[in-house]
Amino acid sequence: MVLLRFSAFWCGTILFGSVLLEQKGASSMSMLKLRRLCKFCDVESTSCTGTGSCMTDCGITSICPHPDDVCVSIWRKKVDNVTIDTICHNPALKLHGLMLEDYNNSKCEMRERNGMGSQFFICSCSEDECNNHLFFTPCKSLYSQVVSVILVSLVPLLVLAMLVITSFYWYRIYHQRHTGGKRKKTPLDFSDARAIMMDDDGSDSSSTHANNLNHNTELLPIELDAQVGKGRFAEVYKAKLKQGATGAGEPFETVAVKIFADEEYASWKNEKDIFSDADLRHENVLHFLTAEERKVEKQYWLITAYHPQGNLQEYLTRHVISWDDLWVLGGSLARGVAHLHSDHTLCGRYKVPIVHRDIKSSNILVKGDLTCVLCDFGLGLRLDNSLSVDELANSGQVGTARYMAPEVLESRINLENIESFKQTDVYSMALVLWEITSRCNAIGEVKDYEPPFGKVREHPCVESMKDSVLRDRGRPEIPSSWINHPGIQVVCGTIDECWDHDPEARLTAQCVAERFNDMEHPDKLSGRSNSEEKIPQDISVTEFEEIEKKEVCLRNYNAPAGEAENYKQPSS
Repeated sequence: MVLLRFSAFWCGTILFGSVLLEQKGASSMSMLKLRRLCKFCDVESTSCTGTGSCMTDCGITSICPHPDDVCVSIWRKKVDNVTIDTICHNPALKLHGLMLEDYNNSKCEMRERNGMGSQFFICSCSEDECNNHLFFTPCKSLYSQVVSVILVSLVPLLVLAMLVITSFYWYRIYHQRHTGGKRKKTPLDFSDARAIMMDDDGSDSSSTHANNLNHNTELLPIELDAQVGKGRFAEVYKAKLKQGATGAGEPFETVAVKIFADEEYASWKNEKDIFSDADLRHENVLHFLTAEERKVEKQYWLITAYHPQGNLQEYLTRHVISWDDLWVLGGSLARGVAHLHSDHTLCGRYKVPIVHRDIKSSNILVKGDLTCVLCDFGLGLRLDNSLSVDELANSGQVGTARYMAPEVLESRINLENIESFKQTDVYSMALVLWEITSRCNAIGEVKDYEPPFGKVREHPCVESMKDSVLRDRGRPEIPSSWINHPGIQVVCGTIDECWDHDPEARLTAQCVAERFNDMEHPDKLSGRSNSEEKIPQDISVTEFEEIEKKEVCLRNYNAPAGEAENYKQPSS
């Protein structure tokens, strides 16, 4: 028992002594902690520029007085006086009113501080002599930091907002197109979809959503004004389209309304389908607004731009035109037909060629600037590649007999070649160009207006025209006095080639348009020599081919009818 007590006493003594020794050792280690070595120079001049990195060139290294001290460097610039200050400092205390925030760094990274009365950089670090090598890293101002934070915060919100707006817009469009008929019947507001077109003479013609069928059960607020035309299938009215959604007293826009009777649905549908092709849009094609089914009245409407000058036949009846007017009227007509026949848009995108099949002066409108626009596509035909020969054959003998090409009159169109349909349009266009030329004061004596083949009765039948065009090979007269004017001479040569009896000898509408473009300055043509035209030595093969194509077109200007050249690809 005594032995057990003795053992317990010595164990307690040993344990107590070890605790005392540990506490004393820790205190000793604290007293023996090494103090930091730092560069310690008073304020002195320096060659540091405040950019990149540099050395302080301080030659004094000091032991910091306090164990917690860190190394500090201060760079100041006042006007041209640049100084460096290297010291030891306790980071728990302020220095020049600033707290040291980067003292745990191993390198002395200088950061600019504003509001110190001069350009002021400071750094702190916790390694021996670390304040000797300085690294300048300009600090963004508080304003820049705030702006950056705001931008970063707003970008996701802006993206989200754009997505919401875009989604709402497309939902609205979808809703209007597919569920518009279920809405409560209220007056329509077209302010979002309307684009007003102004003619050169200031007359207004309006456009709502072009190339669209109005699917809403709510019909457009249109008030018919006066009848301005009548054809085989429809009547045309000048009308007023109310711009606003409510109330009287609001302004109207003038539009044209073509009204088809119920039994002429097929003609309305054909014209509507052609107008609905967005690629049809062109400055020399009538601007289409929308189509409507007026079930109560048992009518079908096409709503288009309105042109107060009326159709070309009416305009020529009332006016004698100048050479400049002829150039504008004829050139715009050719460009319109060329656009119909083309298999690509102006921007190069593929489009389905269209033939009008009823080109005549009463189916051409005159705009305020005297340019022509083609209208009345009730007999138009889309030359889709998918059409079979049988489908083309079933298109029938259509058009106005006075303007029918010889091959149409005798029903012998080459159905294997869709270009044959375009050639019939070119023949009809030639007759219209003759009408325009016959009313131009540049030909000399100008007679009263008369249509082509004026000696036949007013509305000739196909058989009457066969006698004049096929049996007698007749064409409207071109008196020799007309060709005294150089421009008229070119126009008459073009007309001759366009109404040639052989369809394949006729010019294309594009070639006619190019001729009118070249006739802007007819004096340029008079000095051109076909045989003496020189080609630069450094011209490329492609450029040579383009020039050759134009030269063939120009050589055809004065060639007799039926002798037009065709451009041939040179052999390689």
